[in-house]
Amino acid sequence: MTTMRIVRILLVVVFPILLFQNAHSTPSTAIYEFRGVWVATVTNIDWPSKPGLSVGALKKEALDIITTHHAMGMNAIILQVRPAGDAIYPTALAPWSKYLTGEQGKPLDGSFDLLKFWIEECHKRDMELHAWINPFRASLHSDDPLHISHPALIHPNWTVVHNKRLYYNPALPEVRQHIIQVITDLVSRYDIDGLHMDDYFYPYPANGEAFNDTATYINQLDYEAPLSIHDWRRNNIDLFIEEANRVIHRVKPWVKFGISPFGVWRNIADDPRGSDSKAGVTSYDHLYADVIKWAELGWIDYVVPQIYWSTKDEAANFIKLADWWNKQMTNRHLYIGHGIYKINGTQQHWDNPRELEEQLHYTRQLENVKGSAFYSHNHFMRENNNLNSMLQDSLYQSRALTPPMPWLNNMAPQAVKNVRHKRGIITWEAPEMVNTIHKPLKYIVFIDSGDGQEEWFITPNRFYRPSNPSSNKKSRYTISVASMDNFNQISERSEPLKIRF
Repeated sequence: MTTMRIVRILLVVVFPILLFQNAHSTPSTAIYEFRGVWVATVTNIDWPSKPGLSVGALKKEALDIITTHHAMGMNAIILQVRPAGDAIYPTALAPWSKYLTGEQGKPLDGSFDLLKFWIEECHKRDMELHAWINPFRASLHSDDPLHISHPALIHPNWTVVHNKRLYYNPALPEVRQHIIQVITDLVSRYDIDGLHMDDYFYPYPANGEAFNDTATYINQLDYEAPLSIHDWRRNNIDLFIEEANRVIHRVKPWVKFGISPFGVWRNIADDPRGSDSKAGVTSYDHLYADVIKWAELGWIDYVVPQIYWSTKDEAANFIKLADWWNKQMTNRHLYIGHGIYKINGTQQHWDNPRELEEQLHYTRQLENVKGSAFYSHNHFMRENNNLNSMLQDSLYQSRALTPPMPWLNNMAPQAVKNVRHKRGIITWEAPEMVNTIHKPLKYIVFIDSGDGQEEWFITPNRFYRPSNPSSNKKSRYTISVASMDNFNQISERSEPLKIRF
């Protein structure tokens, strides 16, 4: 049985929340806020701690990560499932990752599926699992030995060596189609909640070295309507993103497609629409990722810009960049990426012990910011100016649901019927019209003690046995129930039921 989660929500809060209109009472309750953490597998940054662990040890480490962040108030894990042309899950499209088993192509013992395990354990705790892939990184080092099943070994003409790393060439239609097959395989076989890509599209610039795709550019050049090599590269990534979005939502309409780009789109010196920054690299000009265009055209569902600078940084200031992204992202979700790895580090301007707390308080005031994500898990496991307790005991003390996306489905589920209380058990009937796609509804039981606090519980069942939520004395409570679909949209509440327990 799915583990039920207790959530306490204060009816008076100091940051913006979305409210659901109850047809039978005043509005109240559910907070929506994305709270995610990146878990990197490449070079064993976060998980697993080292290659070659047993299945039991891999499971234990995964559970430790999930339970740690669940207790902290997180509701999403962004797990790197494809670090470098390889995979941490069984697939015919890529070899097993050496960061998992110690040798590329070497499978786990038995038929155990770690990705399925991660997903199931997150879902037991009402947390989402977003599968994070690096689409065009073929190998972290160009001289790494590749397994016989690695597509880069089978198709060496797909690859470009740049800065001693091996990349797939995004200009080649067969490369883009291969990655689309990878995405289709992931989305169709696994119950993931999101498909996530970070900032690596074309590689970061290397001093004195150009990305060697000139021959491909000349071969594909349309002489009647020629593009510059820069616009051509952006168009290659545009084609890929548009197709990825189409495939993801065709296979499973509820799976979210998200990008976490470099934190500066363009500098204002290069584009009047750009941010007041002086970044040496930008997403648009150097990585050829026009994420603003993708959001405006509806090709992605959420953006998590990596604003990994401090509130005092001069060249790229957190406050200015958060404001800039807030103004740009008006029709798709915006979550802010925080670089917690810089806490107690050596970079200038990170001496303020309350830096992350100030960042979170500030972004919660911005109209279009709907949450945060933190890079990365391991930096919650060290001295970090009490970030963990600040989240768990204060900012994330009241748990939250990830925000629904109305463009994926704008029709809330129908309300439940006939809520009853008998022998200590609350029961109800499912709605006649089940508005969900290939997934059963969940239900939320709201318990109002009348003292300014409300608790809510998520369950997959059509019954719930409440315990006294606030004290040991017998008191009166108001109970109502709502249904919730797999887009996290909540129905109207049932007629309130007053009980004593």
